[in-house]
Amino acid sequence: MKPFLPTPRSAALFAATALACATAICAEQATRRSFVSCPIVRDTASVPCWLSQYAGETYFLVLQTDVSSPVTSPWLVHRVLVEGQVSNEPRICGGVVLKSVHLSVLPALDSSCNQVLPAEERYNLTFEPPRPPGPSKGRLAFDASAGPRAPAPVAVTDAPKQFVIPYDFDGLVGFNHPRYLRPVLDYALAARSIRIEIVGYRGAALLSDGSTMTEEDGIGRRRAEQVAMLLKSTELQSPDIQFNVRWQDGPSAVDGEDDYKTRQVLVTVYPR
Repeated sequence: MKPFLPTPRSAALFAATALACATAICAEQATRRSFVSCPIVRDTASVPCWLSQYAGETYFLVLQTDVSSPVTSPWLVHRVLVEGQVSNEPRICGGVVLKSVHLSVLPALDSSCNQVLPAEERYNLTFEPPRPPGPSKGRLAFDASAGPRAPAPVAVTDAPKQFVIPYDFDGLVGFNHPRYLRPVLDYALAARSIRIEIVGYRGAALLSDGSTMTEEDGIGRRRAEQVAMLLKSTELQSPDIQFNVRWQDGPSAVDGEDDYKTRQVLVTVYPR
């Protein structure tokens, strides 16, 4: 069989295709933002907005909400790690909208992160906010008026099932983690599991300026042991259930795209 030798026309086509793919990748990477900055609160007539600034631009992060929201609001007097994708949506509260945004409040205090902007009519929200002003009393997490809900049936298979528990940068279990831990418990009970594997990971983040942030040493072990402790304190405390707990000491490799996925605990539940 003769080896394939590209003609000048096919070689030009391959080169153009490679260039187009490379351009698309570069364009996608150019719209990603990963930076550490002080959060800014902008007041409005309804729900305050959270903003942040990087490289001379202002970005909209999230509306003020409570722990039942998928994205927890930042805190004043703390810097925040912002990871998201720049969208072409209209600005909100004067900031460029970031989609698929992930926010990690950094634990160290920073008294310079205290900027609160007054309400301006031009920045009032033109859409219905996801919650009314003031404390929600858990309305987004539970609807007390509907009464207790019957648990949803859990479909069990013969194969092991994996659950991913995500974390903020340098974070441990917080107020919003029951939404991830409860499915593990429900499935383990329904599967009558006698073996559960827990692996904790230490993550990192490649920032837009080219630098890399690495989570603190030992965070993978602390996460894995904490999840095991929480599960063992439930109906899974039977001595017949074997818990295999491991962790990754070194930081995961990152590329600046979905680095938040490196900060996790992976739980594998084996059915009986």
